[in-house]
Amino acid sequence: MTGSQRDHLLAIDVGTQSVRALLFDPAGALVGQGRVAIEPYVSPHPGWAEQDPEVWWSAIGEACRMLWAATAGAEPRGPGPETVAGVGLTTQRVTLVVSDAEGRPLRPAIVWLDQRRTEGLRPVGGMWGLAFKATRTTETVSRFQADCEANWIERHEPEVWRGIRRYGVLSSWLTARLVGEWVDSAAAQVGYLPFDFKRSRWSGRFDWKWRVAAFRREWLPRLVPPTQPLGQLTAAGCEHLGLPPGASVPLIAAAGDKQCEALGAGALQPELAALSFGTTATIGTIHRRYLEAIPLVPPYPAALPGAWFVEMQVMRGFWMVEWFKHEFGSAEVARGAALDIPPEALFEELLTASPPGSMGLMLQPYWMPGVRYPGPEAKGAIVGFGEAHGRAHVYRAILEGLAYALREAADRITRRAKVPLAELRVSGGGAQSRAAVQLFADVFGLPASRPHTHEAAGLGAAIGIALGVGLHPDAATAVRAMVHISERFEPDPAAMRLYDDLYRSVYLPMYDRLRPLYREVRRITNYPPA
Repeated sequence: MTGSQRDHLLAIDVGTQSVRALLFDPAGALVGQGRVAIEPYVSPHPGWAEQDPEVWWSAIGEACRMLWAATAGAEPRGPGPETVAGVGLTTQRVTLVVSDAEGRPLRPAIVWLDQRRTEGLRPVGGMWGLAFKATRTTETVSRFQADCEANWIERHEPEVWRGIRRYGVLSSWLTARLVGEWVDSAAAQVGYLPFDFKRSRWSGRFDWKWRVAAFRREWLPRLVPPTQPLGQLTAAGCEHLGLPPGASVPLIAAAGDKQCEALGAGALQPELAALSFGTTATIGTIHRRYLEAIPLVPPYPAALPGAWFVEMQVMRGFWMVEWFKHEFGSAEVARGAALDIPPEALFEELLTASPPGSMGLMLQPYWMPGVRYPGPEAKGAIVGFGEAHGRAHVYRAILEGLAYALREAADRITRRAKVPLAELRVSGGGAQSRAAVQLFADVFGLPASRPHTHEAAGLGAAIGIALGVGLHPDAATAVRAMVHISERFEPDPAAMRLYDDLYRSVYLPMYDRLRPLYREVRRITNYPPA
């Protein structure tokens, strides 16, 4: 197929805040794109996060129309839909859609940011219960059980529960719309599901995950390894994506957005850490062996078969930049509108106006609680205020707090993997900030590199497509051909020493010292809800 007209790769990236249609060539160049901003979720009750699945489906169609209009209007004219060799889909993870046998949603999707829980459930007992007690993981399993959406739906929406015939993550529902079959990538199964992460398949019938909720095996989609075909696009699927009527175009299995970002950043070896500056900030490394950084917190399937992505997260990571913009960034919003540039671009000035270390202002970025570390009681904290501190220090402290948290996560991964990190590969929308990337290089004390496009999740999906349709023979060849480092940031020695002292002496002890207070605040205010 190499050298033929049909050698372009259409990646659909369904994120939390936008949906993007991205067209790549076999060399990894982004030759066209369409982006549609979406409301991340609606919150009918405190702590809830829901969305009509049709919002994502409609946005995919609109993004593709924008893509093809952009390529048709380019000078010279860009590649059109007839050049597409295959399609890949990567989405936000842990977002659940339940539907009937025809794929019609029975209720709004439960978005990954949702915080509702189901209390008073019967604990997992028997031999599994004894095993969890012996390994001190009973609380983790109970948290999994309480957070599992299936239990909430069964208890609070019994009519919906009785009507479920398809139970799956967002990518499963979208894939069915595109190919007309209940099928999905094994590497997209990230959520409260009976999934065997070690074997990349649904759990065996005696696995404890079947005891967490009343899942039914027939509700779950057929799974396909990443880089393999999920099926041919239906006529309706082709029409929705703006592809020629009657075209024979495969949908190639990709992975969740963070796993695709790691592949799109070229982080194939475990000494290369993939840093994602997204709504959820993550750090992870790809391994060819199964490895749990925290016991009972599994690695996810990588965007390549036979590999795992050992990942740790800061929930609502670079969402905090949005929070800062809404709460404290009115000046940049107004200036950005006048200059016709994103207000985030003006936040660079705040970083240059504040010194490394933010004059002792330290932030713990737990704006959303965790499961094991941080725990369900966790909260965000900013300590060290003085009269000299202003908005610039707060903004820098946000980024420094995220960097400290991700460095702590990286330390956990490397201790378990026994492979030291040599370099950071940075991607995601926040990676467009040169000052932010330099800050992370300084905090980690490691060089940080950016790929040639910040659309790393889409590029990772495109690499999977290229492998699936035979444009490249193997992953290493595909990454060499399609991932190009555009800029490398070396750590500044003075800033690195300052950050290392603050990290070890102040940041690392913060959580254990504040945890009792977090628990008391939660007891008194019931926030976050128990």
